[in-house]
Amino acid sequence: MGSDFFDSTSQQQIESFTKSAREILAEYGLYDVEISCINYEFNATFKVVTDNGDKYALRINVNSTRTPSNMLAEIEFINFLSRIKGIETPKPIANNIDRYITSVLHTDSGKTIYGILYSWLEGEEIGDEPTHEQLFSVGAAMATMHQSSLQFKLSELAELPTFSDWLWGTQDYLLSDKSRLTQEQYEAIRDAIAIIENDTRNLFSSNPIQIIHGDLHGWNLMWHEGELAIFDFDDCGYGIPHQDLAVALYYLDTPAQDEAILEGYRSICEIPAYSKAQMSSLLLQRRLVLLNYLYETKNPEHKAMLPAYLEKTMERVAGFLTDVRG
Repeated sequence: MGSDFFDSTSQQQIESFTKSAREILAEYGLYDVEISCINYEFNATFKVVTDNGDKYALRINVNSTRTPSNMLAEIEFINFLSRIKGIETPKPIANNIDRYITSVLHTDSGKTIYGILYSWLEGEEIGDEPTHEQLFSVGAAMATMHQSSLQFKLSELAELPTFSDWLWGTQDYLLSDKSRLTQEQYEAIRDAIAIIENDTRNLFSSNPIQIIHGDLHGWNLMWHEGELAIFDFDDCGYGIPHQDLAVALYYLDTPAQDEAILEGYRSICEIPAYSKAQMSSLLLQRRLVLLNYLYETKNPEHKAMLPAYLEKTMERVAGFLTDVRG
């Protein structure tokens, strides 16, 4: 089927990756298990339940361009954080040959795909309607993670990208020869990105570079009996705490929600310094990264979101440029 595989429906793709999930689980000695896809967006995540009731989460990289060395870095970082008081994460699980990353050939697409098995997190995602208590906990956990990661070092076999460019090392579908933007859209986004990258350079020059999560939003945060857990470190890399803050704030709707996260952060340590203009740049950067993703994704539902998302993005870009230019 090859490249035509990603023209099939989401359900057909899920069914195909479920077969691959069983191949991967066999490498853990997990055969007679119940498998259900609980998330199929950027990657595919499966809930795995054994006969005796043990639960796991299997993530298969679908759209991710992460290399095995990137995935190893993710695992090393999670294992490090799991030992830090105030941070709860799922635990990576080694397969039968004591490796955390398992690869199989996905015949329908012709791609080699990689899976990582994690312990199961009970609870529910915070989602897009978080409470003050939950957001306070997010801010506190984020600050704890930022403090801790200053002392963390990867092994020689692991590596991560540095988030100093606006696309965080991913492929450019907005300003490259792959662009499908109109000339007007192209020029506006180009001008906005120039400002974003200048603000990012200034922030990088005055702050220590450390590993950050890179994708702290309500659907990567689990809440169970008053306790917070952070998962999905697939986007982690070298950056600055401001970038984690901007991602978390991007998904919130009100100043009160923003303040709840900042209040939680301040309960652990001082919030890193930034100007209103710099934070505006980081917030718009997140929007443009998501727009870029919609141009490259193979997910049918996400591809359908592109026209409306582009229209709204151009409104935000225009407002951003007006504010900067006065």
